[in-house]
Amino acid sequence: MDKKTRVFLCKPGLDGHDRGVLIVGQALRDAGMEVIYSGLKQTPENVVEAAIQEDVDVVGVSLLSGAHMALVPRITTLLRENGAEDMLVLVGGVIPPDDARVLECEHGVARVFGPGSDTREIVSYIEDWRESR
Repeated sequence: MDKKTRVFLCKPGLDGHDRGVLIVGQALRDAGMEVIYSGLKQTPENVVEAAIQEDVDVVGVSLLSGAHMALVPRITTLLRENGAEDMLVLVGGVIPPDDARVLECEHGVARVFGPGSDTREIVSYIEDWRESR
């Protein structure tokens, strides 16, 4: 029996809106993944420490605060510095397309999902990634 995909969902920074991340978490759980949710207002250091301790496959970062260009690079840098660069990093939220390209091309983010993304697309993306490993 294959090990379940473990996904760590987090809300770094001062963003207090968590409806979207909770919906994504439910969809991932319904698809058979194990989901760990950090809760609101986490620091990048807390996110990375928890992701490593929980031995997750995927780190899903949800941001609506506009701080994505500061918080996400800090998270991906800390993952690399701690030997966890093999974790798939996904970002969701209100991210301008130009910023999304920078996060994907320069900061190790596999994919940015914007507002209105279909949860089935997120599930499929993770499943395809898992199968390719």
